Amino acid sequence: MKTIISGGCVCGKVQFTVEDDFEHFYFCHCEQCRKMTGSAFATNLFTRPDNIQWTEGQEFIKRYEHPTRTFSQVFCTHCGSSLPYVSKSGKALIVPAGSLNTEPSKTPDAQIFCSEETQWHIAGLTAARFPKFPE
Repeated sequence: MKTIISGGCVCGKVQFTVEDDFEHFYFCHCEQCRKMTGSAFATNLFTRPDNIQWTEGQEFIKRYEHPTRTFSQVFCTHCGSSLPYVSKSGKALIVPAGSLNTEPSKTPDAQIFCSEETQWHIAGLTAARFPKFPE
């Protein structure tokens, strides 16, 4: 029996569950992923397209399809949080790792599009670390 993981947006209006059954787990450093997340990389898990049950708030889900590229973004219309979506090809459900309420059992497979990794991200890997905002 597979473990069920819950997830949702930061405001709580959209909720879902997925089986902890992921084929791939990537950190993507491409420009599109950086712009869509506002961070150094996207952290996405890949599973079969039917591995999701929306339990609350489907009316708050919005999908953006880039008109000339093969990427999408799905998010909560209330708070903007990234949410799972089926790829344009229909072959995979892409689950933003940060949308899960608990950690999946799968660990990252690879960092991809590292040729597009930012220098500020590389420098940040050796920056001071704090448990909260520094004083």
